[in-house]
This record gives sequence, C-alpha cells and structure tokens, in this order.
Amino acid sequence: MKILLLVATSALAVALPGCAYSLGDARPSMMRGIQTLAVPVSKNTTLEPNVEGLLADTLIKGLQTDGTYTIAAERNADATVYTTLVATNRRPARSVRGNVLATSEYELITVVQYEVVENATGKQIMAGAVNGRTSFFVSADLQTDEQQALPLAFADAAVRLASRLSEGF
Repeated sequence: MKILLLVATSALAVALPGCAYSLGDARPSMMRGIQTLAVPVSKNTTLEPNVEGLLADTLIKGLQTDGTYTIAAERNADATVYTTLVATNRRPARSVRGNVLATSEYELITVVQYEVVENATGKQIMAGAVNGRTSFFVSADLQTDEQQALPLAFADAAVRLASRLSEGF
C-alpha cells in the first residue's frame, strides 16, 4: 500500500510540473508602483500626551522590518503614509483571585487610522484603520504601567499596518 502511494505521488509530481509555487510580488494592486514610503509624524486625537513621534517611529521600524518598502524623506518618496492615533482603550483582562472587582491584568487596544497618498498625483491609494493590542499587569501605578505598555501596542499596530500595505490584509 505504501509503495502504491509513493508511486502515485511521484507520478503526479512528474505529470504536473507547471503547478509549482513561484515567488512574486504580493503587494496589493494599488501599491504595485510604490517602492518608497514616507511616514511623517503622526497626529493624535486622544488624550495620550506626546505619543505622536513614538507612533511614527514605531511604524517606520515596522515597515523597515517588513522590508517591502524603502523608507525615504517625503520629497523623495513615491507615497506618504499619514497616520492618526484615534483611540486608546484599556479593558480588564483578568481579575484578582478572590476579588472579582479588582483587576490584575488589562488589555490595551490602540486604533490607528492611516491614509496612503501618492506623492506625484496627490491621489489617495489606500485608507483604513489598524488595531494594536497588548496586555499588562497592574502594579501600584496604573498610569505608568499603561504608558509602558503603549509602545508594545504601537508595535503590534505597526506589524498589522505593514502587513496591510505589503500584502493587502
């Protein structure tokens, strides 16, 4: 039985050589002509202070890690990615043992809206929103704990944005 299965598999591999997977450009069709991106400082519509530069820097690092696009200055880039932090939400993820009213762990969710504009024409290529998530444990200072978790949520949003721009999802 095993020999018959091996022979059948080998015959299919020889009969269907044109069905092999080949690597190619996986970018969405509207981003095919774009090679370089610019990411200016983000806007912030939330009450989180001084996070605009941190968000833009994290998004640039995420795009560089992905490697699909080269990051350039706006005057040298094919397109510009404008981003706005529109929400940061904290919700309880785990309660303290023995006290369901006290929270020991929170989930932090950030919402970043983006718009990709082609520099040559000024035409909007893509737009949407991505979420970034992380969790953090509560210590004596909840505000500091949340501030320390914010870069991790931004990093998750950067990975999702890079995936959206390079693969379309």
